[in-house]
Amino acid sequence: MNAKITTTTESQAPVRQFTVLLSATRRGARLARLLTVAHLGSWGLPSERAAHVVAELAANAVLHGRVPVRDFRLDLAVTGATLRIEVTDTRGDRLPATDAEPPADVAESGRGLLLVAALADRWGVRTGPVPRKTVWANLTLPD
Repeated sequence: MNAKITTTTESQAPVRQFTVLLSATRRGARLARLLTVAHLGSWGLPSERAAHVVAELAANAVLHGRVPVRDFRLDLAVTGATLRIEVTDTRGDRLPATDAEPPADVAESGRGLLLVAALADRWGVRTGPVPRKTVWANLTLPD
């Protein structure tokens, strides 16, 4: 596990960043959620919504973005009153549907990005550099 923590102060907005590479396994996805809770807690920020978003994005990176022997990356960045969550995997050829319909009531999966959309103020997908894609979510932090 490689982690990078940065805390800087710009002219008006403090910026906190945390970046870590994690194995594209269920254990790596769980660790992404736990690290999110730990870092946001150490920064004095609430973590419940962010933990759910990270859990879904990391699980998707492991399930849909996994390439053997390649990790996924979790980035957390706080700028002003916004928390930016990014999860990057190495399957840029498999993009999530940003306008997906809800799954059938009896479906056992397919609700993760609906949960992300409900919890985040904004979310989306960015491709590149090849072969990567990044799924990101912005959460407004309470005052």
